[in-house]
Amino acid sequence: MAKQDSTIDLVFGLDDKPRFSVSVFAALQHVLASFIGIITPTLIVGGVLGLGSEVPYLVSMALIVSGIGTFIQARRIGPIGSGLLCVQGTSFAFLSSILAAGFIVKGNGGGPDEILSTIFGVCFLAAFVEIFISRFIDKLRRIITPVVTGTIITLIGLSLIKVSMTDIAGGVNAPDLGAPVNLALAGVVLITIVIFNRFQFHMLRLSAVIIGLTLGFVVAWSIGKVDFSGLDELSLIAIPVPFKYGFSFDFAAFMPIAIIYMITALETTGDLTANSMVSRQPVDGPVYIRRIKAGVLADGVNSAIASTLNSLPMTTFSQNNGVIQLTGVASRHVAIFIAAILALLGLFPIIGGILQQMPKPVLGGATLIMFGTVAMAGVKIIAEAGLNRRNMLITAISIGMGLGVAGVPEVLSAMPQGLKNIIGSPLTIGALSAIILNFLLPQNMDVAPETAAEPAVTAENSESSEAEKRSMSRAAVSRPANS
Repeated sequence: MAKQDSTIDLVFGLDDKPRFSVSVFAALQHVLASFIGIITPTLIVGGVLGLGSEVPYLVSMALIVSGIGTFIQARRIGPIGSGLLCVQGTSFAFLSSILAAGFIVKGNGGGPDEILSTIFGVCFLAAFVEIFISRFIDKLRRIITPVVTGTIITLIGLSLIKVSMTDIAGGVNAPDLGAPVNLALAGVVLITIVIFNRFQFHMLRLSAVIIGLTLGFVVAWSIGKVDFSGLDELSLIAIPVPFKYGFSFDFAAFMPIAIIYMITALETTGDLTANSMVSRQPVDGPVYIRRIKAGVLADGVNSAIASTLNSLPMTTFSQNNGVIQLTGVASRHVAIFIAAILALLGLFPIIGGILQQMPKPVLGGATLIMFGTVAMAGVKIIAEAGLNRRNMLITAISIGMGLGVAGVPEVLSAMPQGLKNIIGSPLTIGALSAIILNFLLPQNMDVAPETAAEPAVTAENSESSEAEKRSMSRAAVSRPANS
């Protein structure tokens, strides 16, 4: 079982109340570390699905619900909320499934309103999957083990690389697709992020993505690739309207999103464990279990609220654990200031309007690294679970099936359309494959029968099992936002 990190020197503990100036300064650092992670999924979905004029409003809603979710998670409302300094933000893990849902509606002739109606309706109902499993999250990890979780996270990252590369080239159906200027803009962003990740100063590393995007945006503006002419048409204030676009449901879209809710529940468990460690809180025993269950419940409730207020599903961000270590401020009262700043930013659609003008190659240069990091976070979880024959077989088959369906969708051409929509998602078929194989394959398939009872082998298996239990919490420390 993981232990508290005694090397962390906290200036303000979990229930301390720092003075106003300290709270605001710490809150700004959390917002800076989280901002890009909160808005990027919305920008990607809006760009890929052609949501156009709706994007500024959707970005505003993402910021507002992130503030609401952060407040609920830290403040605790009844049984909801971990009571830790956790920032809630839009999850990257749902991107491929949400894009698939949007393409289903688009393929049936639906416009932006119909697309958003289905996405938010499906995400709202699927959020109750996470709410339900939060009550026995400690038992779920015996079924969905680190090798399953790692495989699915790897698939998520790999399946999104195509989105990044398309943006780097200029975007879907761009007239200058693959133009050298597009590749150069993406290169500026990518190189900037790499350079700032080499700095020893922790805050510069945390800010590498936002610095890279800002520099790329400025360069693009200087060469005439940014057009602000439409900003004066935006409304002054963004008002949350529950289910503004309606409420629709599609079962084929529901299945992969429901599976991701199960996976993000386990990721949240790892993030909350890591947060407890850096906040010098218990990481075992009844207090810890209650905190984990309440935190995962808050994740599900916040995602339902997000769908209601026209935003994408939420999750607990992991990079904010690094901010706690950097500042020495673990006070959950700082979350009130974080929530206020995010909600205030979200009130003004002009912020989303400006961000919408970010050229695709600039965004693609950043997301290529972000999605690649998501994939590598999954690989890390698999490696920590142990690269034995059983785990490699599960991973190889599941990733092969997921990427295979994505690369050659014609393999399902003879299937009924309803079934094709469900298992045609790389994430769905890969996740189901990993879960089924993990259930069917014997745990001791790497142990020869005549040596199965030897003490050395038993000890090795015990250590491997313990490594699996610890892998999620260790990976959470380095996992990118919204993976």
